[in-house]
Parts: sequence; structure tokens; C-alpha cells
Amino acid sequence: MGEEGTEGTVHLLCLAASSGVPLFCRSSRGGAPARQQLPFSVIGSLNGVHMFGQNLEVQLSSARTENTTVVWKSFHDSITLIVLSSEEGTSELRLERLLQMVFGAMVLLLGLEELTNISNVERLKKELRASYRLIDSFLADSELIGDLTQCVDCVVPPEGSLLQEALSGFAEAAGTAFVSLVVSGRVVVATESWWRLGTPEAVLLPWLVGSLPPQAAHDYPVYLPHGSPTVPHRLLTLTLLPGLELCLLCGPRPPLSQLDPQLLERWWQPMLEPLKACLPLGPRALPAGFPLHTDILGLLLLHLELKRCLFTVEPSGDKDPSPEQRRCLLRSFYTLVTAMHFPPVLPVLSPEPGQQEEKVEDAAHRAQVPRACYLVSGTEEPGTGWRLVALQLGPRRLLLLLSAQSPSHGLRSLATHTLHALTPLL
Repeated sequence: MGEEGTEGTVHLLCLAASSGVPLFCRSSRGGAPARQQLPFSVIGSLNGVHMFGQNLEVQLSSARTENTTVVWKSFHDSITLIVLSSEEGTSELRLERLLQMVFGAMVLLLGLEELTNISNVERLKKELRASYRLIDSFLADSELIGDLTQCVDCVVPPEGSLLQEALSGFAEAAGTAFVSLVVSGRVVVATESWWRLGTPEAVLLPWLVGSLPPQAAHDYPVYLPHGSPTVPHRLLTLTLLPGLELCLLCGPRPPLSQLDPQLLERWWQPMLEPLKACLPLGPRALPAGFPLHTDILGLLLLHLELKRCLFTVEPSGDKDPSPEQRRCLLRSFYTLVTAMHFPPVLPVLSPEPGQQEEKVEDAAHRAQVPRACYLVSGTEEPGTGWRLVALQLGPRRLLLLLSAQSPSHGLRSLATHTLHALTPLL
């Protein structure tokens, strides 16, 4: 299994589908922004072969050369996005979801009407510049994983019930049902209405907040790609502590001036210590002291029904590989098991009251649905190579990265024990 994200170049092209006019080109190299642009002849060829296929009623979705993967996707017969990646181990699944996130970001900041009824290409080019910061964050090496999993990145605060109570009271006082607390692009707590936001805005909004430059407050117009693609809303953000944002999604009211310091102090000053405890949760996701096996180097827990996930590579930060390599390994393993082993929607296989574990395994066998898989990344010599294991149980899927010392015969037992320990959190 290649390490997705290992040194390579990614080029993202956006074109007007009808005319083939390039609207923008964004690039990254080794996970960092790059100024390298593709020649117009290459852009024209890539768009031309896609249009040629469409004229013959053939849908060209992806292609591979010796060292590059290309994925095409058209949206509303108006916008064509093309991505080329020479990163080692890049999968079509990852690139397809990247294009979905990019178009979602364009709708989020410009609205669907501007993208489907293009009357002035030059004006649209200028308006699209507002989305560059967010789009570039998808091309960069990120500590988040919602762009790939299409689930909201979350953290587990040590005093979640207190924060939830304060958030609900503040939402009622502010006059909006859509409120969340976000640390480093991850949701700490949120109101029920916020959790009911559809995909992709549920993933895009915290990601947008995490990509904005530090500021005491923002009043940002946004469209909801699923819920309200043509009518804008307002995204208000208030910085409670550096890196910790209070986010409100609302209409014309309340005005930003109504959220005066007295209102914030009333609800959040008593929560100062619980709020401070949230700051380290950005990369760690789990509360300090949460019991995890010492062999665990990173984990990804997905709740496929709630569309939420916990992602961390911090359990044993003093061991090899580096956090960046751990993220690459887990992202690559996720694309592998999602594309090859686990179908998009799984039957619920958790035991009913009185049902034995063996019967659940029999049900899984009858449905020909795998419950677990593992692989060893690296050399095949005993005691070397990182262990990766995935376990599916009901709506939850757990992926673990384990040290080379972890015995292969104990991977499933360790994953099952870890999943049971994490289940109350998500």
C-alpha cells in the first residue's frame, strides 16, 4: 500500500463546461501550495478528450498513466473539474471526493445560481477567488479527514455536558437554532439543528471556519449546497479563545452587534476552564488519559449513520512513524477498505438482546459482508512493518494503525476491545 500524499504534485482544473474556458487552476506539491501551472495545451487536451467522450455518450471518469491519476467530473452540465495527481498511492476514490468537496466549496461561497447560469466568465473568475483559500486547504496536508470520509471531524471534550448546556442556552438567547463550538476545524459540541445539516455543508462549514484567518469575529455570507444552494445565510464566528470559535448559522437576524460582550460573558465566562480544556483536543481528539493500548499509533472512528468521525495520530507521539506519515497511512487504508472491502451501506450486524456473537458472524457470512480486514505496510520480516486493521460493527467502522510489535493474531481482538471502549463517545 502506497502512502497517499507522499511527494508528488496535484493539479486542480476548473472549466466552464460549455465553452471549455479555464476558470482557475490550483496546484500543490508535497502537500504545500505551488505556483506551477499546466500549459493551456494540456488543459485543452484533458477537456477535449472528456468532451469527445460525452459526444459519443461515453462517460470518461478516470484514467491512469505510469505515474499520474486523472479524474474528471461535471456538475450541472455547467462546471467541469479535473484533477491530476502524481502522489504515490493516490486512489480514484480520494480524487473523486476531492472534486465533490471543491464543487461544494464553490457553491458554499458563490451559490449554485452563479455556477449554473454563467453570463460573464471574467466576472465569475474574479468571484471564484474568494474560494481559493478553502480549496487550497483541500489540496494541502491536513490534520482533518472529513474531506475524504464525508463525515464531520469531531473531538470529545472532557466536560461535554456542561458545554452542551451552555451552548443550548446561548443559542436560545441569540435567537438561532444552528450553533456549534469548533476547535481547529473540528466540532466540539453543537445544537441538534446544526447536527441535522446535510452533506456537504456539515463538513464544509467547520472546515471553512478552520481555514479563515484569525479574527475576533466574522460575518460571512454562505450558501448551503444541500439545504439552500440559491438563498444565502450568514455564518457568524466569535473567537472565545485562540483557535476556539463559536459559530452561528442564521438569516438576517441577529445582527453581529446584538452579540455583545455581556451576552458572551453571561454564558461562556463560567465555562472558561472547560473551554481551555478543549484547546489541546484539536490534534488529539480524545480527552487526556483516555485508555488506549500502547501499540495504537493512530485511529479513525466513523459513525456512518450520524456522519461523524474521530481522527487522531497522537496516542503515542514519541514513536515512529511521524504524525504526517501516520495520517497518510490511515487515509490510504481508508480508501482501500472503502473501495474494496466495505460496501457504502452495511446491514446492522450488532447483536440484538439475547443474540449470540456467533449468530451475528453467521449473518455477516450469509450477507457476504466482511467485518474486519488487516494488512502489514512495509517489509514482510517478522516484527517489522506497521499493522493496519479495520473493523465494522453496526453503524461504526474503526481503523487502527498499530506498531510493528503488535502480533497479527491479536489484531481483531485489540480492535474489538478498542471499538467497545470508544462506542460511548460516538
